[in-house]
Amino acid sequence: MSVATSVQGSGGVQGGLVAPLGDDALHEERILILDFGGQTTQLIARRVREAGVYCEIHPWHTSDAAVRAYAPRGVILSGGPESVTEAGAPTIPSAVLELEVPLLGICYGQQAMVQALGGRVVATRDKAEFGYASMRRVAPCAWLDGLVDRPGEADGDELDVWMSHGDSVDALPEGFERVAVSDSAPFAAIADEARHRYGIQFHPEVTHTTQGQRMLSRFVRDICGCRGLWTAGNIIDDAIERVRRQVGEGKVLLGLSGGVDSSVVAALLHRAIGDRLTCVFVDNGLLRLDEGDLVMATFAESLGVRVIRVDAEEEFLRSLEGISDPEEKRRRIGGVFIDVFEREAQALSDVDWLAQGTIYPDVIESAGPGADGKGGSAHLIKSHHNVGGLPLDMRMKLVEPLRELFKDEVRRIGVDLRLPPAMVQRHPFPGPGLGVRILGEVKKEYADILRAADAIFIEALERHGLYHSVSQAFAVFLPVKSVGVTGDGRRYDWVIALRAVETVDFMTARAAHLPWPFLDEVSRHICNAIPQVSRVTYDISGKPPATIEWE
Repeated sequence: MSVATSVQGSGGVQGGLVAPLGDDALHEERILILDFGGQTTQLIARRVREAGVYCEIHPWHTSDAAVRAYAPRGVILSGGPESVTEAGAPTIPSAVLELEVPLLGICYGQQAMVQALGGRVVATRDKAEFGYASMRRVAPCAWLDGLVDRPGEADGDELDVWMSHGDSVDALPEGFERVAVSDSAPFAAIADEARHRYGIQFHPEVTHTTQGQRMLSRFVRDICGCRGLWTAGNIIDDAIERVRRQVGEGKVLLGLSGGVDSSVVAALLHRAIGDRLTCVFVDNGLLRLDEGDLVMATFAESLGVRVIRVDAEEEFLRSLEGISDPEEKRRRIGGVFIDVFEREAQALSDVDWLAQGTIYPDVIESAGPGADGKGGSAHLIKSHHNVGGLPLDMRMKLVEPLRELFKDEVRRIGVDLRLPPAMVQRHPFPGPGLGVRILGEVKKEYADILRAADAIFIEALERHGLYHSVSQAFAVFLPVKSVGVTGDGRRYDWVIALRAVETVDFMTARAAHLPWPFLDEVSRHICNAIPQVSRVTYDISGKPPATIEWE
């Protein structure tokens, strides 16, 4: 194995931007999204990708040289929590305005663009808008023409949009025209048609803006001239070509978990390099019911992938004895995984590439504050994520074929790679597994109880046609005993909490409104089938204030 002192990804990093390998049309037609700290910035990128156009998210303080080197077909400026009226507020890189490519400013992005071009923005906290608003068209605009929610008469057509602003544009820069208004935003949409520059005070990326996807699609396809090459088939072909070019005749090792990301990586690599891929599946005793057998049946038996299964349950549980702190549990689970994985890797000969299921949100969220100290919008990711979780002396180079993709894109190519739909469409599962769904200390007894309860819950959701109507569902083991009644006797046994949420981006979520008869059925089934459980609760907390996982 060759020593790699610094882990090498599937694309080089230059000036803070992830540069694609080689020049290809799939990546040449690309949009740059500058992030001003908005909570829905990733959602903007997903909507652009859904329109068939490649894009990347980078912080607002990206250097002018990096912006020029990226050579975008268009630029989108995200929303953000700051006020352009305050000193030191984030600003647009000069290169963005000098490129003379189409520009779309969203919320804070609109205000930053207006101010940079000589217009005026004022604080209007007394006329702030948060939530639904009706926007009325007042002038023609090629970008928005034909997009209507309610045809207007004398006052113009109306659109349902989602506002979130305290400041407002007060005077337009030269060349701009007012296109639409709302009750509290006199410049809800503005346009400089000659230079293809647009600003909107609302958020087109959220589903509450009913024509939002069409707006973004029109911008990147019609205004920016991108052809829509970013499709599942093209992504797969491009990823296979990149892997073959990157690893050459080398052999690749993959830690297969059974989750969506690593499963798609395994299928993709197997198609790219065949039997030069070896997967190590570490059964840590913290997986869902029968998950190990499912992984082996899918990959080893059905797809013909070489998979080495390692039963390491005792090793993991021993490392967790007496540990109740969630972060310490994550660290120990990750540490034991690395130990086991390295042990298996050393038993293999001539393997010099390590594959990981890193996806694009991992890359964004692990970026953290910029080197210049200005910070950015990214937050450090949890300790169980892929990025940054490798030992420093790992003697393999890294290949990450999903590094550019969002989770929904990973699922789409998984279907095209003919993975079982039940595997591709599974709800998210945390890296430490049941270790962070058992509150406090982890014991085999607790894991077995939780596995059984979780399986009952998920099976009932599937049987009632509810599984795909919620974004994530699971059971949690609570280390407290509650009094119950069985026949004529009383008992003190464990409590299980059920959790199901609905969300678009997992940044915010609401508890799913599951039918009461359904919850009653699941509760009775769990208590009857698992004698160690005396009580079942349903978590109705949203995010915020609660997180989706309990630890």
